Amino acid sequence: MTGLSLVVVGAIAGLVGLGLGYLVRQILAERQGHTIEAKLNKLISDAKESAQKVVSKAQRDAQKILDEARGNEKERTELVLQQEKRLLKKEEDLETKETHISSREVELAERGKELSQLRENLEELTSQRVKELEKVSSLTVDMAKEELLREIEDSYRNELSERMMKLEQFGKDELDRKGRELVTLALQRYASAQTQEVTTSTVDLPNDEIKGRIIGKEGRNVRTLERLTGVDFIIDDTPESIVLSCFDPVRRHIAKVATEKLVQDGRIQPARIEEAVLKAKEEINEKIKEAGEAAVYDAGIVGLDPKLVWLLGRLRFRTSYGQNVLLHSLEVAHIAGALAAELGADIAVAKKGGLLHDIGKAVDHEVEGSHVDIGIKLLGKYGIAQAVVDAMKSHHEEYPYETLESRIVQAADAISASRPGARRDTVENYLHRLAELENVASGFPGIEKVYAIQAGREVRVFVAPEEIDDNAAKQLARDIANKIQAELKYPGEIKVTLIRETRITDYAR
Repeated sequence: MTGLSLVVVGAIAGLVGLGLGYLVRQILAERQGHTIEAKLNKLISDAKESAQKVVSKAQRDAQKILDEARGNEKERTELVLQQEKRLLKKEEDLETKETHISSREVELAERGKELSQLRENLEELTSQRVKELEKVSSLTVDMAKEELLREIEDSYRNELSERMMKLEQFGKDELDRKGRELVTLALQRYASAQTQEVTTSTVDLPNDEIKGRIIGKEGRNVRTLERLTGVDFIIDDTPESIVLSCFDPVRRHIAKVATEKLVQDGRIQPARIEEAVLKAKEEINEKIKEAGEAAVYDAGIVGLDPKLVWLLGRLRFRTSYGQNVLLHSLEVAHIAGALAAELGADIAVAKKGGLLHDIGKAVDHEVEGSHVDIGIKLLGKYGIAQAVVDAMKSHHEEYPYETLESRIVQAADAISASRPGARRDTVENYLHRLAELENVASGFPGIEKVYAIQAGREVRVFVAPEEIDDNAAKQLARDIANKIQAELKYPGEIKVTLIRETRITDYAR
């Protein structure tokens, strides 16, 4: 077989192979197509069945909801009908009430007209009656009213006056009793011995020979002492003693300490005197500090500025009418604290206000103004609370009382100052005060005699009975007390006793 034949045979074989392959592929594709179509038909059948079930369930649910909605609509319809019936019933009732009210209004209007007419008739009758009464009595209504009030006032004047006097006396007695009880309790809780300061000090000498050394040649030493200390040295015939006289306790004490040091040393000359006075001043400053700290500790007060404590210590060498001001301030603090405890006030504020109430006296010889105003400035400068300032500034009534503690401090100050033996005064001041007291009381009309007794603690006034009756006497006593309080300055209180004597004289013939 030739090559060409082989090629032809190969080509034919290839064509036959392609035809067989295509035929096999078609057979396989047909079989596979039948399988997918069967699956698709089954899926479609299942979907239709599920859809039918869902539709059936939805129809059933819709029917059920529709039935429920119809039932609810029926109930609401019935409820609306019932409400409409009630509204109709209320409208009918309101119409009935409105008709009734209209008839009542008409009736009331008619009765109002009748009342107005009756009132007019009554006023007319009253006016006629008043005119007839005025014509008969010859008095107007105002005159009759005034006459009636006058008769009532005259009838009950004495009774009202007596009752007012009884009530006032009862209240005064009760207040006096309570006040005495509080003061007694406060003084019992703090009782201290009273000592008076004098304006002189005495320096004891070992012998009279030392007097000559103190005097020095031609009085040189004593003049140096008086110049450096500002104290008068009284060297008289009193054996073994020298009297130092000065109104300033600090200077007097410095002179005493310096003199005692010179006496102990024995070498007395101007240079030694200057050295002794300087050391005495340093020692006194230390004592001032210790005195202030001791007073603060005794009063139980903490937190004060050291400079304020030092100023407080200076009061140890300050006197008022012979009373030591620091001891007086300490006593006022304790008494104020006791009174505050009894009255329910602030104890700390009362005690601090009492201790510092005279702090201005520590520098009143250096600063202008009253010791109260100086004290207010000092307390403000050293950061003392305003409540304490308010408590101390009214103790001489220069400022109004703003707190209960201010009244307590004023009362404690008066108690301490007026205690027997606490203070002394010169005979001239004492007599002058009594004369002023009598002059103030005798300046009123209707007074016959005035006597100041009880060391100026009481003034007795005798009035003319024909000029002053009982009611006027009571008012006169109050006026005298007010005038004394306004014009005079005094510690404690002054009792005004007014005496009216009635004398009745008759003759038998």
